[in-house]
Amino acid sequence: MYAPIAFPFGPLEMTIVLVVVMLLFGNRIPGMARSLGQGIVEFRKGLKGDSDKDTKQLPGDQSGGQINPPENKD
Repeated sequence: MYAPIAFPFGPLEMTIVLVVVMLLFGNRIPGMARSLGQGIVEFRKGLKGDSDKDTKQLPGDQSGGQINPPENKD
């Protein structure tokens, strides 16, 4: 009796694939991971509804962190 094939790649094939991926995309992986992490954080903020808390308020600032366009006095 033969065991069913659970994973068609062996350790040598996986190592070769990993080396090729690192050679092709090695300099882009940290940026992609950072973007993925920021996306997850934004998604969780959206689920919680914390959109009001993500704007920073400076001491003495009465605007609540919102940026208002300059008024046109024409």
